Parts: sequence; structure tokens; C-alpha cells
Amino acid sequence: MSADTFQMGPATLRVSRQRLHSGTRRKLLEGMRSATDQLGVVLMRGGGPFHLYSTDMEGIFRQESYFHYLFGVQEEDCFGAVDLKTGTSHLFLPRLPENYAVWMGAIKGLEEYKAKYAVDEVHYTEDMPKVLAQLQPVSVHLLSGTNTDSSRATLEADFTGIDQFKLEKDLLFNVLTECRVRKTQEELEVMHYANQVASAAHVQVMQQIKPHMMEYAAESIFMYTTYSRGGCRHAPYTPICASGPNGATLHYGHAASPNDREIGSNDMLLLDMGCEYYCYDSDITCSFPANGQFSEDQATVYEAVLAAHQAVIKAIKPGVSWPDMHLLAERHILTGLKEGGWLQGEIEEMLEQRVAALFMPHGLGHLLGLDTHDVGGYAPGTPERIDKPGLRSLRTARILEENMVITVEPGCYFNPFLLGPAFESTSQGPFLNRRRLEGSMGFGGVRIEDDVIVTTDGAMSMTNVPRTVADIEAVMAGAPWPRQQSSQQSKPEHMTMEEQQHQQQQQQEEQQSHASHGDAGTNAEQGDESASPAENAGTITSMVQGAMQSLGLGSS
Repeated sequence: MSADTFQMGPATLRVSRQRLHSGTRRKLLEGMRSATDQLGVVLMRGGGPFHLYSTDMEGIFRQESYFHYLFGVQEEDCFGAVDLKTGTSHLFLPRLPENYAVWMGAIKGLEEYKAKYAVDEVHYTEDMPKVLAQLQPVSVHLLSGTNTDSSRATLEADFTGIDQFKLEKDLLFNVLTECRVRKTQEELEVMHYANQVASAAHVQVMQQIKPHMMEYAAESIFMYTTYSRGGCRHAPYTPICASGPNGATLHYGHAASPNDREIGSNDMLLLDMGCEYYCYDSDITCSFPANGQFSEDQATVYEAVLAAHQAVIKAIKPGVSWPDMHLLAERHILTGLKEGGWLQGEIEEMLEQRVAALFMPHGLGHLLGLDTHDVGGYAPGTPERIDKPGLRSLRTARILEENMVITVEPGCYFNPFLLGPAFESTSQGPFLNRRRLEGSMGFGGVRIEDDVIVTTDGAMSMTNVPRTVADIEAVMAGAPWPRQQSSQQSKPEHMTMEEQQHQQQQQQEEQQSHASHGDAGTNAEQGDESASPAENAGTITSMVQGAMQSLGLGSS
């Protein structure tokens, strides 16, 4: 195995740092060279340790995302530089004391780090002023900006002696953010793997969870599976394992509500959990009845959300407005609620009065990558936030572009905090069947979430979990997942590229046929004929399948 390979065990995905980060640094060079003719040196600061308040207890380190994007370094307190004229990459690491070897492990030499991280030069941080001066940059470009989701500032590089250089802080943040918005092929491979591990873990939960267990049992099954069998140490966000009425709370599972309710026999479960591999995230939500059988109301609400979910994925392609996709989802959810007797009146009037925001107060989805809510949602030059209920919660209003990864997560919730005042509203109240809705206040909610790649002329979901009512009930009763395929179909890793693409086209047509009859099961391992670029669709598929079969987490 090459020295630059990242892998969390023999059955997990191998990631070539050289391939991945030479590609991301190439994008940086292209972006900065297009933005300015004053080509200096980009200087990035990596993350450092953090302590639990005043104690000496350190949390598990996870690299800062912008720094990981360019360098893939696992160690703390590092700096990285890229010379925009030559493209040369430099890594700066702290010189470790001798007793580090006693407490933390063997101290590596600079050449080992150079091979591990596939950079051109490696130095100690104490030599950074001298090395930068030798490069004679016209300026030092620093990362300086504010995340539009958190409103928090980025980690800006600083060191003793930095004042001897001309500092430029206006370009790098926007250029690097735009680089991260559209993924490289190597990034998509890692994200696909994280999706398949998380998908398999969701299926494990679906098969093992039972009424009268605690909600946190679902969290523990998921976390055990993703780490012990997929090598995914970090959860990219706090798992949401909501049963019954808790499903109406969008970010349930926090410290004050730690997934600690006993699951009732007739409860609907809403499980929003993802995993992270090589700092790249997955974010998947499954909703299903605790007892394994949908009631009439549960099926009606679920299929309304599923119709929205599938309609959006079918409509996604480059050039599509994300707010338009949100409105498309709302239309399907309102239609299902009207057919189920919860709403009355004309759908167009409901849309105008923002009735859908009472049931789906969050946005349809968000960009995904090195962060769960990935960067670039409201970058300069992109559409501004729409100040209307529901729409204002969108984490981006962008026009979709090829190689973006975005979550599609429509939901429907019966939340008394939202619906109570709406009953008295003169604009929204007439559309609400109060008696029907008051009888559903303990229902909770349904959310269905896939992670989707925008391809050349469509979309491909990387998520592979049961989605139809029939598939969910079958898997909860013990049926295998993924669904068994014909014995005549070869496994993709033994097929030519043309055969893979032909099979993928057949499978996509089958999925669309199922979707038109309410069967929206997606098999991310099957791929999509429109995957971008087309010639790489089989590469991702066969690579991920090989890793997943080795893990015993699902096969085709």
C-alpha cells in the first residue's frame, strides 16, 4: 500500500491522498489565477486541540475542513502553503518534544510526512518565516471569511513574523469556498463510501429496533455499525432518534433531549443519522413504524413525503433553482395531506398563504461535503435568501450545478407550536381541518433524506435504504437488503464499462417505473446513466461495492 494511502482497516475504503488533494489544490490554483494576477502564496492554518472547559480533557481531534480539503493532514497545529506561481505545496509541522514518543507514539521525520501527505516540501513551523521569505511572495493570501450557516469566522493563519509580509484577505475564502461546492471525482468516491456505510447502518437499525426499546438504542446500533464495520469514527452531527411526538422536533437528540424516550408500539420513528469517512460526510434520514407495519395514517403521510422526495430527485439537473425544488416538494406534501383529510381547499391558494411551512418549516436540503451543512450556500454572486416562511430556512437558494452534492430531505410534521396559532389565523386557518389535525398531534413527523449528486443532465442518489412502504415492511420482517437481483446480472466489478452503463440504464428505468407506482427504492450501488462524468459512473460503483462486500454491509 502506498505511503500516501488513508485507510481505516483492510476492509475499508482506500483513499489516495495524492490523487484527492492534488486535484483539490489544482482547483485552488485555477480559481486564484482566475481571480488575480497578483500571485502570491496561500497560507492555511490547520486545527488545534480543544479542551473541555477548564479541564485537561481533550476532545477527539478532527481537522478543520478547509485545511483538510487542501492537505488531508491528521495532525494538530499544522500550517500549509501553496505557491500560486509554481503550484508547489508546503507543509509545516510542529517540532515535537522527545517525551511525545512516551505518551503519544513514535515521532516521525519530515520525509515520512512528505510521503504520507504527498506534498512537495515539509518543514517545521519554527522555520515558516524563513521558508515563506525565500518564496518571495508578492502577498500572502489568508483564509478570512464567515460561514453563512453558523455566522462564525474561519480560522485565520497567524504566526510570529507574519507582519513582514503583505497580507491579502479578500480573495481566498470565496475562491476556496467555490472550489468546495463542486466535488471532484475523488471526493465523490469517498462520499459514496460514507453513504453506503451509513445506509447499511440504517438498515441494521431498521431490522433490530423494536417497541419498548429506548430511542438511544437506535443511535447505539447505528454508531456501532458505522465504526466497527465501516471505519467511520466521527458522527458529522448529533444523531436524531425520535419516536412518536418527538419526531415533530426538528433537531431532537440534543443534550437536553438525549434520545431518551421509550419507543411506543404504535410510534412512527424518525431517524436522522450520518457518518464521516476521511472527513467527508453522509446525512441520511429514515422514517418507519416501530412495530413494522404502517397504519393507514402513517402510510398516507409517509407516501406524501415520499412523492415529494422522488419528484425532486427526478427534477434535479444543472440549471434548476433550489427554491423551485422546495416549492415542488411542498406541492406534493400539501396534496397528500389534502387527500388524507388534514387539509381542505385549493393547493395553489395554500402555496400562496405558505400553509406548507406549517408542516415543513425547514428547507428542502443543503449542500453536503466536508461539513454537514457544507459551505457556499449564500456565497457572493449567488441568489439571496427568500424571506418567506419555509423558504427562509433554505440553506441555499443557488442554481444547481454539475458535481454539487445536496441533500433531498422533505418532511411533514404535526407540531402544536406551529399548528396551534395557525388554527386562529384568518389566512391559514380556513385550510386546516382542525379536528383531524388535533387528533394527529402525537404523530410526530416523517422525513426522508437522500444524498444526491447533480450529474450532467440529472441526479444520482448515493443513498441505498428501503424507501417504499412495501420494502420497509419487508426489511423489518427480515427480508434482505438490497433487493436480490437477477442471477443473470453480473457484478459491476466483473463487467466492462459499456455493460455497466447498460445495466445502470436498465436499473434506472426500473426504479422510475417503481416510483410511478409508489415504489421509490433507490440503490446507490446501481448508479445512474447520467452520472457525471459518464465514464466514471462505473468506477465509483465498482469501487464502493468492492469495499462494501468486504465489510459484509450489503451486496448486489
